[in-house]
Amino acid sequence: MSNPIERFSNKVENYIKYRPGYPRQIISLLQSECGLTENSVIADVGSGTGILTELFLKNGNTVFGVEPNQWMRAAAERLLQDYPKFVSRNGSAECTNLQSGSVDFVTAAQSFHWFDHRSARAEFSRIAKPGGWVVLIWNERRVDSTAFLNACEELLLRYGTDYSQVRHENVTTQIGDFFSPERFKLSSFENVQEFDFDGLKGRILSASYTPEATAANFEPLMANLKAIFETHAKRGLVRFEYDTKIYYGHLTPAG
Repeated sequence: MSNPIERFSNKVENYIKYRPGYPRQIISLLQSECGLTENSVIADVGSGTGILTELFLKNGNTVFGVEPNQWMRAAAERLLQDYPKFVSRNGSAECTNLQSGSVDFVTAAQSFHWFDHRSARAEFSRIAKPGGWVVLIWNERRVDSTAFLNACEELLLRYGTDYSQVRHENVTTQIGDFFSPERFKLSSFENVQEFDFDGLKGRILSASYTPEATAANFEPLMANLKAIFETHAKRGLVRFEYDTKIYYGHLTPAG
């Protein structure tokens, strides 16, 4: 499952149900900082099941959801079918299949770390209008702000198939290189999810690095997760805390 396009294929339903949304403040931020209006055209690249896509659709924007995984893309098409300004595209960060100079914003939520950055940079520059914006977003899970989150982090380090290698925090230092020679800005908002045990289980299993149900370490993972929940739950719930990070700026046109 090292292929980044395919590794979420059997995670779709858990992804839909249990992945966090994105704060509405993102829209306000981009309106004030980047001139976002309801007429702005968005290319949401690596759009998955359409979590960020829907935020822009609710703002009235035309959004091209560019997603290479057929199962994630099909889920977005089903979930967003009532939005007339949603356009689904089979494409990738390196080849979006969009026209040159066709979008005002290129966004990538929870997906930039899967891209070939050099090829994606060239493609984003190609499809963005002059003066267009690139916006990279992550819900960055806090790993040690509470005893519960610290225990979850230790669990994932122990049982995650390649957790240390694919964590998105590993590439945030490369964002400066991606935007260079232009500069970027960073904003952050708090984000929270609360789960009962079934929700917690679904949230963990939505990640690409959790083992399959047939793997030898799956049952130990679940047993330890249950123990963590029983130790830390308050009134039957645990809290996942995030810092939603928004990196935004311009790219120097290719050539």
